[in-house]
Order: sequence, then structure tokens, then C-alpha cells
Amino acid sequence: MEGIRKIAVTLLIVLVIGFGLVVSSFGSAIFQEGNPLPLIISAMKLHFSDSEFELFSKTEKRSRYLSESSGNSSYNVVKKYMKSKGWKFQEQMGSGLIFTKTGEDAIVVVKQYSRNYFIWEIQQSAGQIIKKLHTQTPNPWIRGLCHPLLIDYKKPQSVH
Repeated sequence: MEGIRKIAVTLLIVLVIGFGLVVSSFGSAIFQEGNPLPLIISAMKLHFSDSEFELFSKTEKRSRYLSESSGNSSYNVVKKYMKSKGWKFQEQMGSGLIFTKTGEDAIVVVKQYSRNYFIWEIQQSAGQIIKKLHTQTPNPWIRGLCHPLLIDYKKPQSVH
């Protein structure tokens, strides 16, 4: 009984030291995007499915996806996805891809996460965010406080 306890304690110490060495060596890469848990779950889903991408984070201003890196261009996955949503590819500026749809722009930023995966992030245009603000707030005076538009102001009437 005493021998099993010593082996268990030794194994626990070795595991803690090993985990500490891995985190100290690769911690900055593992935690470069904050909490690595959503990325680990998305990577597992990608590995066990036929999907080319996996959504791992979505806010009002942006959506973030994880995809596997391959020998060909990583941008093909992004372009294919955006095309399926009705966006037309305009140009590439560094790691940013610019798409247009009905006069609005969307910017997709692509960055390498690890040797096997890359992250791409779709950012909503300012026009889309302002539209949401104005459609969500019914009172024009409250909307004006948030982000005034010229149509929210009344012209002063002349008094004669």
C-alpha cells in the first residue's frame, strides 16, 4: 500500500513539472489568443470532420474562425466562404482581404496561429454597426446621443 502511494506521488510530481515546462516553453504561443480552450475544441472538431473551418468566437463586431493550414493558399477557404455569403472579393492588403456587397465593405484578417492552423476574422464595417445602432434604438433623440445623423436634426424654422 505504501509503495503505491509513493508511485502515485512521484507520478503526480513528474506530471506537474512536465506541465510547468510545457507552459513555460510554449505558453506565449498557446495563450496568444487568450483562452485556448475554444481553439482546442475547434481544432478537434476540424480534425474529426470534413469542414474547412470552425467558428470559435462571435461578437457584435467580429466573427473568428479556425482553419487548417494546407500547402495551397489559406485565402482560398476564406474567399470561398465569403462568396457563399454573397460577398465579392475586391483586393488583398497584406494579410487583410477586402470584400464588397451592395456598396458595403467587409475586411477579413488572416493570421497564422500555429504550424497547422490559421485564424481568420471577419470584421463588420462601420456602416453595418451604425445601422444596427439606429434600428435597435427607437427614439431618435437617444440615437442622436449615441451617434447623431444629420436626418435626426430638425431645421430651425424662421420666425417672421
